[in-house]
Amino acid sequence: MDLERTLVLVKPDGVQRGLVGTIIGRFEATGMKIVGMKLMQVGEGLAQRHYAEHEGKPFYEGLVNYITAAPVVALCLEGPDAIAITRKLMGATNPSDAPPGTIRGDFGVEISRNLVHGSANADDAVREVGLFFSDEELIDYSRSNDVWIVSDEG
Repeated sequence: MDLERTLVLVKPDGVQRGLVGTIIGRFEATGMKIVGMKLMQVGEGLAQRHYAEHEGKPFYEGLVNYITAAPVVALCLEGPDAIAITRKLMGATNPSDAPPGTIRGDFGVEISRNLVHGSANADDAVREVGLFFSDEELIDYSRSNDVWIVSDEG
């Protein structure tokens, strides 16, 4: 089974509402591994590159303004079918359409404050992970198999 990587952003409303731990916990509970994580302030240039596909649309400026207004938590998650699992767990973009049990269904307030972003497909995931993380910032768990062994020797 091939592993996929995907980008997840806990958006400013998720950070401001103190939901970072809850949201990350939901992703971890699926068995996906966090291979990159950082709290950051998104600058205008990064926001414009991230949302480039929406440039010229009526909501583009609002997307850029919102994602740059307050800190976000950027995650790179890895696992089998990581993109599909992440998308399903997030729920529909509009929280009123997201079923209970999804992040947006349980915690979302409105479409413009929907807590999380996740890569839509494999091409977007590669591009988006590359925007938010350098290769040096991503963990390779295959090199750390012994870390999971717990010892009483400290």
